[in-house]
Amino acid sequence: MSRRGTKETANVIKPRGGLAVMQQRREPPDSLDFFPTPPWATRALIEHIIKPRSACLISVWEPAAGAGHMADVLRESFAKVHASDVWDYGRGYQIWSFTAERVGLVDDMARWPGPVAPDWIITNPPFNEAEAFARRGVREAQRGVALLVRSSWLEGVGRYEELFSKIPPAVVAMFVERVPMVKGRWDPDASTATSYAWVVWDRVHDGPTQFAWIPPGCREKLTKPTDRRTFAPETVPGLAETMI
Repeated sequence: MSRRGTKETANVIKPRGGLAVMQQRREPPDSLDFFPTPPWATRALIEHIIKPRSACLISVWEPAAGAGHMADVLRESFAKVHASDVWDYGRGYQIWSFTAERVGLVDDMARWPGPVAPDWIITNPPFNEAEAFARRGVREAQRGVALLVRSSWLEGVGRYEELFSKIPPAVVAMFVERVPMVKGRWDPDASTATSYAWVVWDRVHDGPTQFAWIPPGCREKLTKPTDRRTFAPETVPGLAETMI
């Protein structure tokens, strides 16, 4: 993390990418669910679920973008990526609420910056607001919505009656591997006992909800050599001193 007020000297390398994010962002309130998504988990969605359904990936909105861990990965596949969040993490994203539940005013809701709605809305939403994210997402996205959620989010009579029975997803894609998430940062060496799944709504899907497995090996196969430096620079020897 950066320390405010540090003087820059001529021989200090100006950080870019994830390192710049670490230096610029302000810490969010504890009430915000800031658990950055491992880059490979987003790539797994694209490779195993989205691309087989939609070969042409034009536009996507990431409405709980945080420090860009998912939005930056989406840029690898989508031609246009819009990112927003209710908190300013120093990335220059639109700062508004996707659901307005935290603000309470419709005028404070985030907007897609264009006359044509995005093809996809893809995000790792706050746990307690995931249902609201799903409802707004399916109203606005032209093609579909994908939410990364704990598998326990699929449980519950109330959620079934109010959401899944009325707006059934096209596919529930369960990770065979664990997807470790740490509050406030991405730790590429972390582990977890919590299971996660992608829940996907697709307008062109016709029929009951399908169940799919995101196969083992994705964490190793879909993690790029540059991910640690880009998204977790504090774990790279030699970079930590530039963050002080």
